[in-house]
Amino acid sequence: MTRTVLESKTKTVVIGFDEPFCVIGERINPTGRKKLAAELEAGNFDTVLKDALEQVACGANVLDVNSGAVFTNKMAEDPRYADNNFVEPPLMRELILRIQAITDVPLCIDSSVPGALEEGLKACEGRPLLNSVTGEEERLERVLPLVKKYNVPVVAISNDDTGISEDPDVRFAVAKKIVERAADFGIPAHDIVVDPLVMPVGAMGSAGQQVFTLVRRLRDELGVNTTCGASNISFGLPHRHGINAAFLPMAIGAGMTSAIMNPVRSVEMEAIRAANFLMNHDANGGEWIRFSKVLEAVEGGMSFAEASAAQASAGGRGGRRGGRSRA
Repeated sequence: MTRTVLESKTKTVVIGFDEPFCVIGERINPTGRKKLAAELEAGNFDTVLKDALEQVACGANVLDVNSGAVFTNKMAEDPRYADNNFVEPPLMRELILRIQAITDVPLCIDSSVPGALEEGLKACEGRPLLNSVTGEEERLERVLPLVKKYNVPVVAISNDDTGISEDPDVRFAVAKKIVERAADFGIPAHDIVVDPLVMPVGAMGSAGQQVFTLVRRLRDELGVNTTCGASNISFGLPHRHGINAAFLPMAIGAGMTSAIMNPVRSVEMEAIRAANFLMNHDANGGEWIRFSKVLEAVEGGMSFAEASAAQASAGGRGGRRGGRSRA
């Protein structure tokens, strides 16, 4: 079975068809978060560290670290700050150093700037996931050498120089192209995690069906693990978390093995824990039973994050420790 291995200094997470679903926490991302971007511009990392600890307590197996901040005030003083190639590399390094100092989960280095990806790779302890490469020729030529040089797995996004196709067959063809080009660099398929691109179901009624079909093809024909930005499915719709919570188990049933998502939402995490149990990826329901105690604490008035942290502390989980963690 395909196994994509991620590591921090002390912990291993495996993404695979026979593994529990891997939750990649999405919150360390200043895109669309003006308050967080302003904090980072001021050199304040308090929210980043809070989000890191909170996501891990709530069940994130991996933390996505995105350095796509816009430093508006500094831009006015120094035109270099208008260039992400100038802003992101040092910011990515600082983010990773601070995050891995307080938590032991593997990281996902997320940037559109190759220089930021490499700074993240230099700073990371262990074997992070690189996010991402596309089928665009320039991107393939710049990112795949980094993947090979640092021997890390990479997220492959199914768009190319023509953009994002609404045709799932085209998106599959792009994924296949990336896997084949990666092989030319000596990068095995088990180190490619394909994002087939989730379209909003509010704009395209067949979006969910497309993803499920694509995930099955990617698993059966290319033998690769898969991921997605889970909240894309509900973009623009009311009561989004209910849609996300229905989508995730259906995607898991189709063979999806990970998602970049917000683990601080209890309804989505409840759906994933239940899906793991139903897929026989939770031996004797141990994780479900532990999670049920969190839900009971929430019913008693605690927030999901508080209840998750309390349960993690009571169970001796969290903090810095060694050993393998099943994703």
